[in-house]
Amino acid sequence: MNIVLIGYRGTGKSTIARELGARLGREVVSMDAEIVRRAGCAIPEIVARHGWEHFRDLESALAAELGRRDGLIVDAGGGVIVRSANVAALKANGVVFWLEADVATIIDRIGGDDQRPSLSGARSFVDEVADILAERTPKYRAAADHIVNTAELSAAEAVAAIDSLLTRACPLPDSHPSAMGSPRT
Repeated sequence: MNIVLIGYRGTGKSTIARELGARLGREVVSMDAEIVRRAGCAIPEIVARHGWEHFRDLESALAAELGRRDGLIVDAGGGVIVRSANVAALKANGVVFWLEADVATIIDRIGGDDQRPSLSGARSFVDEVADILAERTPKYRAAADHIVNTAELSAAEAVAAIDSLLTRACPLPDSHPSAMGSPRT
């Protein structure tokens, strides 16, 4: 089973995925980084050359591919939930954690990020974050098996919360290696 992290950019998906991967001894796949690697150019360039629909097509193909793999921690792009087929693919073999944070926290965390093109084209940065987050929140909520609010948690605290939720959802026998302190796979 995969562990899938969804949420708006700035909610901690990448950092938490890396720390969770180290804690659990699992491979981490950042969907955005993998799309960039395969395309050979940054997301703003992909969008400028081919448009958002093309980027979403690349994202959908990758979601389908990752949904067929096992034992991964998937750092999903913030808009992966825009297409229901992506959610279905990732949930087919995964438990989905929505990392949420309020608009002020997100703006504080991503204020200087220039690696993502505007989603709206014309609105101010603050308005865009608020509007897109409001639009996506029902989709994040519907996709999530669990919700972790990262606004006031450190990455280590968020990782511990996710690990605790995983342990409660799938308790392991005392003789299992992870019950003795080794990474769980």
